This record gives sequence, structure tokens and C-alpha cells, in this order.
Amino acid sequence: MKLVKRIMTSLLFACALVSLVTAMAPSTSATAQSALDARGCSVGMLRGLYMWTFDGYADLGGTLVPKAVMQGTRFNGDGTTFNEFGTVNIGGTIIIDATGGVGTYTVAPDCTGTLSITNGPTFNIYVGPGAQQVWTLETSPNPAGISVSLGTAVRVP
Repeated sequence: MKLVKRIMTSLLFACALVSLVTAMAPSTSATAQSALDARGCSVGMLRGLYMWTFDGYADLGGTLVPKAVMQGTRFNGDGTTFNEFGTVNIGGTIIIDATGGVGTYTVAPDCTGTLSITNGPTFNIYVGPGAQQVWTLETSPNPAGISVSLGTAVRVP
């Protein structure tokens, strides 16, 4: 009888524990989602130097050629950018020193936005938590030609 009582007590405890975890799970995700929704991004949160790398393909005369870019982009917190340094490699040849390039950017409250390089490509962006990282997807055609790329900009301490 004691064994049956101990088993029943253990089963009741286990059921109560499972019920508690099940009841808490939706509220935890709702709380986490609410924190993300309340984050509220803006142009001003992007401020400082970011190491931005991206790669993809450039269309040169109907042929897709691999490209890679590495640059130090300064976001000024006012919707403008300045490249402190940068190199563009297309098809294994360094074709552009991107140092000194400028651009503009937008950031919506949902942390999405755009980045446009003057006389260069355009990008859709997503600003990560604390503006420590920005993900980029090229959306050209642009004056630089049709191409595709995916990249990440990480804030430099």
C-alpha cells in the first residue's frame, strides 16, 4: 500500500510539474516577443565603425563573376555613411579601393531598412539587437551594374 501511495504521489507531482511548464511556456514566448516588438529601432542607433564583409556575384557582360568586399563603414547616426577603408574584388581582381565612399541609410521601427552607396549598390538591411550587427542583402540594379550579394556588418569596439 505504501508503494502504491508513493507511486501515486510521484505521478501527481510529475503531472503538476508538466502542467506548470506547459502553462508557463506560452507566456514566456509572448514576453520575449513583446520585448522584441518593443525594441524600436531608428537611424540613430547605427553609430560607429562597422566591419562589413559581403560576397556574391557581379554580372559582367552576361556572365556571373564572383565578388567579395571588405570595408570599414562608419554609420554616423544621422542616416549617412563613410567608408574609412575598403576593397572590392571581382573575379579575382581588385577593381575598387572603396576608401572614402559615402552613402545613406534608413532604419524603420521594426529594424528593417535600406543602405544606398553613392554611385554604387543598394541593400536591404536588418539591424540586430543593440545595433551590434547589421545583415545586408543587395537589391541592385544600380549604377555599378546588376549583381547579388549577402553580407554582415559587425560593430567594431
